[in-house]
Amino acid sequence: MSLRAKINDDLKTAMKAGDKRRISTLRLVNAAIKDKDINSRTDGHDSLLTPDPGLIDLFAKMVKQRQESLGMYEQGGRPELAQQEREEMEIIQSYMPKQLSDDEAKKAVAAVIAAVGASSVKDMGKVMAELKAKYAGQMDMAKAGGIVKGLLG
Repeated sequence: MSLRAKINDDLKTAMKAGDKRRISTLRLVNAAIKDKDINSRTDGHDSLLTPDPGLIDLFAKMVKQRQESLGMYEQGGRPELAQQEREEMEIIQSYMPKQLSDDEAKKAVAAVIAAVGASSVKDMGKVMAELKAKYAGQMDMAKAGGIVKGLLG
């Protein structure tokens, strides 16, 4: 079953169960997917958003947006809105691959550095490209960039 079909099935199930948070979050996810599809068509691409990798990137962006909002709500003393963001993040992350822990990310970065033969920070682009190809959605690429710099510098 494709990720899109699973999201739609889960939306139907949530509607039957009356789970308002899940319903609203999955509707947001579907809207984001459709928006991305429309944008890709207007940019001259004939195909829809590539099945799973494209969706994983979209979900990662949605999670990052919610993390930023969560921080702002916590600073602003709005615990109810912060809780809403946490719940939405959990729902979106349930459709993403398991995130690598910090130790697993360091091991993965070290393995990629060895595989591409990187020896200095000048090779960071090659390492990051390989990480994005192998671990899309499994690690935060901003954190991965820091790890790469640490290991190469």
